Amino acid sequence: MTVRTKAAVLAGDIGGTKTHLGLFRAEGGAPVLLRDKLYATRDFKTLEEVAHDFLSGAWAIDAACFGVPGPIIDGVSHATNVPWTMEERALARALGVPGARLINDLEATAYGMLHLQETEMAVLQRGTPPAARAAIAVIAAGTGLGEAGLVPLDDGRWRSVASEGGHADFAPRGREQIELLEFLGDEFDHVSFERVLSGPGLIHIYKFLKARTPGAEPPWLADEFARAGDAAAVISEAAMAGRDPRCGEALRIFTDIYGAEAANLALKFMALGGVYVGGGIAPKILPMLSAGGGFVRAFLAKGRLAKLLARIPLRVSLNQAAALVGAARCAMEML
Repeated sequence: MTVRTKAAVLAGDIGGTKTHLGLFRAEGGAPVLLRDKLYATRDFKTLEEVAHDFLSGAWAIDAACFGVPGPIIDGVSHATNVPWTMEERALARALGVPGARLINDLEATAYGMLHLQETEMAVLQRGTPPAARAAIAVIAAGTGLGEAGLVPLDDGRWRSVASEGGHADFAPRGREQIELLEFLGDEFDHVSFERVLSGPGLIHIYKFLKARTPGAEPPWLADEFARAGDAAAVISEAAMAGRDPRCGEALRIFTDIYGAEAANLALKFMALGGVYVGGGIAPKILPMLSAGGGFVRAFLAKGRLAKLLARIPLRVSLNQAAALVGAARCAMEML
Protein backbone atom coordinates (compact mmCIF):
# COMPACT_ATOMS: atom_id res chain seq x y z
CA MET A 1 0.00 0.00 0.00
CA THR A 2 1.31 3.43 -0.97
CA VAL A 3 1.08 6.07 1.73
CA ARG A 4 0.29 9.61 0.63
CA THR A 5 0.54 12.51 3.02
CA LYS A 6 -0.60 15.96 2.02
CA ALA A 7 2.10 17.69 -0.06
CA ALA A 8 4.94 15.25 0.67
CA VAL A 9 8.40 16.05 -0.70
CA LEU A 10 11.65 14.10 -0.94
CA ALA A 11 14.84 15.94 0.00
CA GLY A 12 18.45 14.89 -0.12
CA ASP A 13 21.89 16.05 0.99
CA ILE A 14 24.30 14.24 -1.33
CA GLY A 15 27.97 13.83 -0.48
CA GLY A 16 30.88 11.80 -1.70
CA THR A 17 30.81 9.68 1.45
CA LYS A 18 27.24 9.88 2.76
CA THR A 19 23.82 10.54 1.28
CA HIS A 20 21.12 11.77 3.64
CA LEU A 21 17.52 11.46 2.41
CA GLY A 22 14.41 12.75 4.13
CA LEU A 23 10.67 12.69 3.55
CA PHE A 24 8.95 15.91 4.56
CA ARG A 25 5.40 17.22 4.80
CA ALA A 26 4.67 20.87 4.10
CA GLU A 27 2.97 22.34 7.15
CA GLY A 28 2.38 26.03 7.75
CA GLY A 29 4.92 26.95 5.11
CA ALA A 30 7.69 24.95 6.80
CA PRO A 31 9.07 21.46 6.14
CA VAL A 32 8.21 18.87 8.81
CA LEU A 33 10.32 15.71 8.83
CA LEU A 34 8.44 12.40 8.57
CA ARG A 35 11.39 10.05 8.25
CA ASP A 36 15.04 10.11 7.17
CA LYS A 37 17.92 7.74 6.52
CA LEU A 38 21.68 7.90 5.94
CA TYR A 39 23.28 5.87 3.15
CA ALA A 40 26.86 5.17 2.10
CA THR A 41 27.02 6.89 -1.29
CA ARG A 42 29.33 4.38 -2.94
CA ASP A 43 27.04 1.48 -2.07
CA PHE A 44 24.72 2.61 -4.90
CA LYS A 45 25.20 3.17 -8.61
CA THR A 46 22.77 6.07 -8.99
CA LEU A 47 20.79 8.59 -6.96
CA GLU A 48 17.59 7.09 -8.39
CA GLU A 49 18.55 3.73 -6.88
CA VAL A 50 19.01 5.26 -3.42
CA ALA A 51 15.74 7.19 -3.65
CA HIS A 52 13.79 4.07 -4.63
CA ASP A 53 15.30 2.18 -1.69
CA PHE A 54 14.32 5.00 0.66
CA LEU A 55 10.74 5.30 -0.62
CA SER A 56 10.40 1.50 -0.95
CA GLY A 57 7.33 1.93 -3.15
CA ALA A 58 5.36 2.78 -0.01
CA TRP A 59 5.51 6.57 -0.09
CA ALA A 60 4.14 8.90 -2.77
CA ILE A 61 5.78 12.28 -3.21
CA ASP A 62 4.85 15.47 -5.05
CA ALA A 63 8.29 17.02 -5.61
CA ALA A 64 11.96 16.37 -4.92
CA CYS A 65 15.09 18.45 -4.40
CA PHE A 66 18.67 17.37 -3.77
CA GLY A 67 21.65 19.40 -2.60
CA VAL A 68 24.87 18.26 -4.28
CA PRO A 69 28.48 19.51 -4.07
CA GLY A 70 29.64 21.45 -7.09
CA PRO A 71 27.90 23.53 -9.76
CA ILE A 72 24.56 22.71 -11.41
CA ILE A 73 24.48 23.71 -15.09
CA ASP A 74 21.32 23.34 -17.21
CA GLY A 75 19.83 20.92 -14.70
CA VAL A 76 22.87 18.65 -14.70
CA SER A 77 25.16 18.15 -11.69
CA HIS A 78 28.90 18.59 -12.12
CA ALA A 79 29.72 17.23 -8.67
CA THR A 80 33.39 16.92 -7.83
CA ASN A 81 33.32 14.04 -5.33
CA VAL A 82 30.10 12.14 -6.10
CA PRO A 83 30.41 9.16 -8.50
CA TRP A 84 26.93 9.60 -9.99
CA THR A 85 25.50 11.28 -13.06
CA MET A 86 22.57 13.39 -11.83
CA GLU A 87 20.11 15.12 -14.15
CA GLU A 88 16.85 16.80 -13.15
CA ARG A 89 14.62 15.46 -15.93
CA ALA A 90 15.82 11.89 -15.46
CA LEU A 91 15.21 12.13 -11.72
CA ALA A 92 11.68 13.49 -12.23
CA ARG A 93 10.84 10.61 -14.58
CA ALA A 94 12.30 7.98 -12.24
CA LEU A 95 10.47 9.39 -9.20
CA GLY A 96 7.19 10.02 -11.01
CA VAL A 97 6.97 13.69 -10.03
CA PRO A 98 6.27 16.80 -12.15
CA GLY A 99 9.63 18.24 -11.23
CA ALA A 100 12.88 17.44 -9.46
CA ARG A 101 15.60 19.97 -8.70
CA LEU A 102 19.31 19.79 -8.13
CA ILE A 103 20.88 22.66 -6.23
CA ASN A 104 24.34 23.32 -4.86
CA ASP A 105 24.76 21.86 -1.36
CA LEU A 106 25.60 25.27 0.11
CA GLU A 107 22.54 26.72 -1.58
CA ALA A 108 20.54 24.06 0.29
CA THR A 109 22.43 24.79 3.52
CA ALA A 110 21.62 28.48 3.17
CA TYR A 111 17.90 27.77 2.88
CA GLY A 112 18.20 25.52 5.93
CA MET A 113 19.57 28.37 8.02
CA LEU A 114 16.17 30.08 7.75
CA HIS A 115 14.67 27.25 9.82
CA LEU A 116 17.21 27.05 12.64
CA GLN A 117 15.88 27.27 16.18
CA GLU A 118 17.71 29.36 18.77
CA THR A 119 18.93 26.15 20.43
CA GLU A 120 20.51 25.11 17.13
CA MET A 121 22.79 28.15 16.96
CA ALA A 122 25.83 29.37 18.86
CA VAL A 123 26.22 33.15 18.87
CA LEU A 124 29.75 34.41 18.21
CA GLN A 125 28.79 38.08 17.80
CA ARG A 126 25.34 39.51 18.44
CA GLY A 127 25.90 42.52 16.22
CA THR A 128 23.02 44.86 15.42
CA PRO A 129 20.22 43.09 13.55
CA PRO A 130 18.90 45.35 10.75
CA ALA A 131 15.43 46.92 10.96
CA ALA A 132 14.45 45.33 7.62
CA ARG A 133 15.41 42.04 6.02
CA ALA A 134 18.94 42.09 4.65
CA ALA A 135 21.24 39.69 2.83
CA ILE A 136 22.73 36.74 4.73
CA ALA A 137 26.04 34.96 4.01
CA VAL A 138 26.73 31.28 4.71
CA ILE A 139 30.18 29.71 4.86
CA ALA A 140 30.85 26.07 5.67
CA ALA A 141 34.16 24.23 5.99
CA GLY A 142 34.03 20.45 6.02
CA THR A 143 35.32 18.01 3.42
CA GLY A 144 35.58 21.12 1.22
CA LEU A 145 34.71 24.80 1.59
CA GLY A 146 31.27 26.02 0.57
CA GLU A 147 29.99 29.59 0.32
CA ALA A 148 26.56 30.96 -0.51
CA GLY A 149 24.23 33.86 0.14
CA LEU A 150 20.57 34.49 0.90
CA VAL A 151 18.93 37.52 -0.72
CA PRO A 152 15.50 38.81 0.40
CA LEU A 153 12.92 39.22 -2.37
CA ASP A 154 10.20 41.84 -2.57
CA ASP A 155 7.44 39.22 -2.23
CA GLY A 156 8.67 38.14 1.21
CA ARG A 157 10.55 35.06 0.03
CA TRP A 158 14.30 34.44 0.03
CA ARG A 159 16.53 33.45 -2.87
CA SER A 160 19.62 31.38 -2.19
CA VAL A 161 22.62 32.26 -4.35
CA ALA A 162 25.14 29.49 -4.92
CA SER A 163 28.83 30.12 -5.53
CA GLU A 164 32.11 28.30 -5.95
CA GLY A 165 33.85 30.87 -3.77
CA GLY A 166 35.78 28.18 -1.93
CA HIS A 167 37.87 27.78 -5.08
CA ALA A 168 38.83 31.47 -5.22
CA ASP A 169 42.50 32.31 -4.66
CA PHE A 170 43.71 32.01 -1.07
CA ALA A 171 44.60 35.53 0.12
CA PRO A 172 47.21 35.25 2.90
CA ARG A 173 47.42 37.78 5.74
CA GLY A 174 50.85 38.35 7.26
CA ARG A 175 54.23 36.70 6.76
CA GLU A 176 53.22 33.34 8.27
CA GLN A 177 50.32 32.87 5.87
CA ILE A 178 52.42 34.07 2.92
CA GLU A 179 54.88 31.29 3.76
CA LEU A 180 51.94 28.86 3.94
CA LEU A 181 50.86 29.96 0.45
CA GLU A 182 54.39 29.46 -0.87
CA PHE A 183 54.57 26.00 0.74
CA LEU A 184 51.28 24.92 -0.85
CA GLY A 185 52.26 26.50 -4.16
CA ASP A 186 55.05 23.93 -4.44
CA GLU A 187 52.42 21.15 -4.37
CA PHE A 188 49.38 22.65 -6.13
CA ASP A 189 49.05 24.61 -9.36
CA HIS A 190 46.27 26.66 -7.77
CA VAL A 191 46.02 27.38 -4.05
CA SER A 192 42.40 28.13 -3.22
CA PHE A 193 40.80 28.89 0.12
CA GLU A 194 39.55 25.30 0.14
CA ARG A 195 43.18 24.11 0.26
CA VAL A 196 43.43 25.61 3.75
CA LEU A 197 39.80 25.85 4.96
CA SER A 198 38.61 22.24 5.00
CA GLY A 199 39.48 18.97 6.70
CA PRO A 200 42.28 18.34 4.18
CA GLY A 201 43.22 22.02 4.57
CA LEU A 202 43.90 21.61 8.28
CA ILE A 203 46.20 18.70 7.41
CA HIS A 204 48.01 20.91 4.88
CA ILE A 205 48.56 23.56 7.57
CA TYR A 206 49.91 20.95 9.98
CA LYS A 207 52.33 19.65 7.31
CA PHE A 208 53.46 23.23 6.65
CA LEU A 209 54.26 23.73 10.34
CA LYS A 210 56.02 20.38 10.48
CA ALA A 211 58.27 21.43 7.59
CA ARG A 212 58.75 24.94 8.97
CA THR A 213 59.61 23.91 12.52
CA PRO A 214 61.30 20.50 12.30
CA GLY A 215 60.99 18.38 15.38
CA ALA A 216 60.03 14.87 16.32
CA GLU A 217 56.35 14.07 16.19
CA PRO A 218 55.25 12.66 19.56
CA PRO A 219 54.93 8.85 19.31
CA TRP A 220 51.36 8.92 20.66
CA LEU A 221 50.37 11.40 17.92
CA ALA A 222 52.04 9.35 15.18
CA ASP A 223 50.14 6.29 16.47
CA GLU A 224 46.84 8.16 16.34
CA PHE A 225 47.54 9.33 12.79
CA ALA A 226 48.31 5.74 11.79
CA ARG A 227 45.09 4.39 13.34
CA ALA A 228 42.70 7.19 12.44
CA GLY A 229 40.79 7.47 9.22
CA ASP A 230 40.54 11.24 9.68
CA ALA A 231 43.86 12.96 10.37
CA ALA A 232 42.14 16.35 10.57
CA ALA A 233 40.04 15.14 13.50
CA VAL A 234 43.20 13.95 15.27
CA ILE A 235 44.81 17.38 14.81
CA SER A 236 41.78 19.34 16.00
CA GLU A 237 41.16 17.05 18.99
CA ALA A 238 44.81 17.23 20.06
CA ALA A 239 44.72 21.01 19.67
CA MET A 240 41.50 21.43 21.65
CA ALA A 241 42.85 19.24 24.45
CA GLY A 242 46.16 21.14 24.52
CA ARG A 243 48.09 17.90 23.97
CA ASP A 244 50.37 19.04 21.17
CA PRO A 245 51.68 22.58 20.47
CA ARG A 246 52.04 22.05 16.72
CA CYS A 247 48.45 20.87 16.42
CA GLY A 248 47.42 23.89 18.46
CA GLU A 249 49.27 26.22 16.08
CA ALA A 250 47.67 24.52 13.06
CA LEU A 251 44.19 25.07 14.45
CA ARG A 252 45.04 28.66 15.37
CA ILE A 253 46.07 29.43 11.78
CA PHE A 254 43.01 27.61 10.43
CA THR A 255 40.69 29.60 12.70
CA ASP A 256 42.32 32.91 11.78
CA ILE A 257 41.94 32.23 8.04
CA TYR A 258 38.34 31.06 8.58
CA GLY A 259 37.35 34.30 10.31
CA ALA A 260 39.01 36.43 7.63
CA GLU A 261 37.28 34.60 4.76
CA ALA A 262 33.91 34.76 6.57
CA ALA A 263 34.37 38.54 6.65
CA ASN A 264 35.34 38.60 2.95
CA LEU A 265 32.08 36.82 2.15
CA ALA A 266 30.11 39.18 4.40
CA LEU A 267 31.51 42.18 2.54
CA LYS A 268 30.82 40.69 -0.89
CA PHE A 269 27.16 40.05 -0.04
CA MET A 270 26.84 43.12 2.23
CA ALA A 271 25.41 40.58 4.67
CA LEU A 272 23.93 42.88 7.28
CA GLY A 273 21.38 40.15 8.01
CA GLY A 274 24.11 37.97 9.45
CA VAL A 275 26.81 35.43 8.69
CA TYR A 276 26.11 31.77 9.45
CA VAL A 277 28.98 29.32 9.84
CA GLY A 278 27.91 25.82 8.86
CA GLY A 279 29.71 22.61 8.00
CA GLY A 280 30.98 19.79 10.15
CA ILE A 281 34.12 21.42 11.55
CA ALA A 282 32.77 24.54 13.30
CA PRO A 283 30.70 22.80 16.04
CA LYS A 284 33.71 20.63 16.93
CA ILE A 285 36.03 23.61 17.48
CA LEU A 286 33.42 25.97 18.91
CA PRO A 287 35.59 27.22 21.83
CA MET A 288 38.18 28.38 19.27
CA LEU A 289 35.51 30.33 17.41
CA SER A 290 33.80 31.95 20.39
CA ALA A 291 33.90 35.68 21.16
CA GLY A 292 37.36 36.89 22.08
CA GLY A 293 39.04 34.19 20.00
CA GLY A 294 40.99 34.44 16.77
CA PHE A 295 37.99 33.83 14.53
CA VAL A 296 36.12 36.97 15.61
CA ARG A 297 39.32 39.05 15.71
CA ALA A 298 40.10 38.06 12.13
CA PHE A 299 36.47 38.68 11.12
CA LEU A 300 36.73 42.27 12.38
CA ALA A 301 40.24 42.96 11.02
CA LYS A 302 39.15 44.79 7.87
CA GLY A 303 40.52 48.26 8.58
CA ARG A 304 38.01 50.96 7.69
CA LEU A 305 35.22 48.36 7.44
CA ALA A 306 35.71 47.02 10.99
CA LYS A 307 32.77 49.03 12.37
CA LEU A 308 30.49 47.71 9.65
CA LEU A 309 31.51 44.11 10.38
CA ALA A 310 30.91 44.66 14.12
CA ARG A 311 27.24 45.28 13.24
CA ILE A 312 26.83 41.90 11.53
CA PRO A 313 25.35 39.04 13.63
CA LEU A 314 27.69 36.04 13.54
CA ARG A 315 26.40 32.56 14.38
CA VAL A 316 27.45 28.91 14.13
CA SER A 317 24.89 26.35 12.99
CA LEU A 318 24.81 23.32 15.29
CA ASN A 319 22.28 21.45 13.12
CA GLN A 320 24.11 19.04 10.85
CA ALA A 321 20.89 18.42 8.88
CA ALA A 322 20.51 22.05 7.76
CA ALA A 323 21.20 21.18 4.10
CA LEU A 324 18.52 18.48 4.15
CA VAL A 325 15.96 20.89 5.58
CA GLY A 326 16.99 23.50 3.02
CA ALA A 327 16.52 21.05 0.15
CA ALA A 328 13.06 20.24 1.53
CA ARG A 329 12.21 23.95 1.59
CA CYS A 330 13.29 24.22 -2.04
CA ALA A 331 11.12 21.21 -2.97
CA MET A 332 8.14 22.83 -1.23
CA GLU A 333 8.50 25.90 -3.42
CA MET A 334 7.87 23.64 -6.43
CA LEU A 335 4.43 22.54 -5.20
